[in-house]
Order: sequence, then structure tokens, then C-alpha cells
Amino acid sequence: MDASSGDQVRHRLSRAGNRQINRVLHIMATVQLRNPTQGRAYFDRKKASGKTSMEAMRSLKRRLSDILYRRMVDDALTHATTGPGGHRGATTDSSAAGSHPHADTSDKPLPGPAITQPTTALRTAT
Repeated sequence: MDASSGDQVRHRLSRAGNRQINRVLHIMATVQLRNPTQGRAYFDRKKASGKTSMEAMRSLKRRLSDILYRRMVDDALTHATTGPGGHRGATTDSSAAGSHPHADTSDKPLPGPAITQPTTALRTAT
């Protein structure tokens, strides 16, 4: 979309897309700029190469989204072999998920309450 006026020539980018992800990327970029991080160094390099602050911020957001996407793809590939609940080796047939639990003697309930009266008397409010 053209957003030019007078001598200033601008092209407005679409704001379409996932607004929640865009907001998170903006917050990530803002935090990167507040601290001496690799993101801050990247932003400063973009500014030094002649980009405006908004263009440098857009570049930083793109870089962060690329890093985030790569991490998500790597995680998906790493965890592709996990079972239910995201744990390796867990299956619906495992003993932990069995339908007939085994109760040991120490797991059985006591026949009744051990003490029916409190050991210390409670003071009444005055």
C-alpha cells in the first residue's frame, strides 16, 4: 500500500497475520533493545548501515521470528518420537497407565481415624 506524501516515499506494510505472535515478537524485540544483547548489536548495525529505527526494528523482528521458527521446527523433529504426554517410552500399555493398579500393604487406608480429639485445646475468642 502506498503511503507517500510530498517528498517522503513510503510503502506501508500489511498488518495482517497473527496479532498475538506479532505482539510477542514486538515485546521480544523491545526487550532485546533495552539490554546489551546480540539483538541490540544487530539493531545498531542496521542503523549504522542507513536504516531508519522502524526499518531496523522490523529487521530485528524478522530475525527473531526466524530464530523462533527454527527452534520450533527443531523441537518438533526432536520430539516426534515421544509418546503420550511428550515423554519418551511412555505408551498407553505402560504400567503407570494400567487399568488395574496394584495396592501394596503400605498403600491401604487405615481402618479409621487415629485420633478423634485435637491434642491441644483451642482458645476461644473473647
